[in-house]
Amino acid sequence: MTIKTKKVIYLISTSLLTLMILATIGNSISNPEFTKRFAEIGFPTYLIIPLMSAKILGLVAIWIHKSDLLKEWAYSGFFFLFLLAMLAEINASVPDYFSPPIALTLLLTSYILWKKGLKEVK
Repeated sequence: MTIKTKKVIYLISTSLLTLMILATIGNSISNPEFTKRFAEIGFPTYLIIPLMSAKILGLVAIWIHKSDLLKEWAYSGFFFLFLLAMLAEINASVPDYFSPPIALTLLLTSYILWKKGLKEVK
C-alpha cells in the first residue's frame, strides 16, 4: 500500500469518525430522547455535558497535529468510550449493535494508519 493510499484511507476513516461523533454531540443537544436513552442504558445523565466536551476536545487533538502524546491520549479515550458504549448497548433493553462497532472500526483504522504510516510523513 502506497503512502498516498494510506493517507486517503486515513482521511476517510478519520472524517467518518468525526462525523459520527459530531452527530452524537448534535443529537445530545437537540434530541430530548437522548437523555432518556442515556439513562436507560444505565449512565447518569449529568455525564452528558462533560462527555460531549471531552469528545470535542478529543476531535481537536486528533485533527490538530501539535502533540503526538495528546493525540495518543485522544485515541485511547475514544477507544475506551466506544468499548464501554458497546458493552452498555449489549446490556440495554433495546440494544444498538451497529454504532459502537462501526465507531471502533473507524477509530482503529485511523489510529493504525496514523501510527504505522503517516506519523513519519508529516
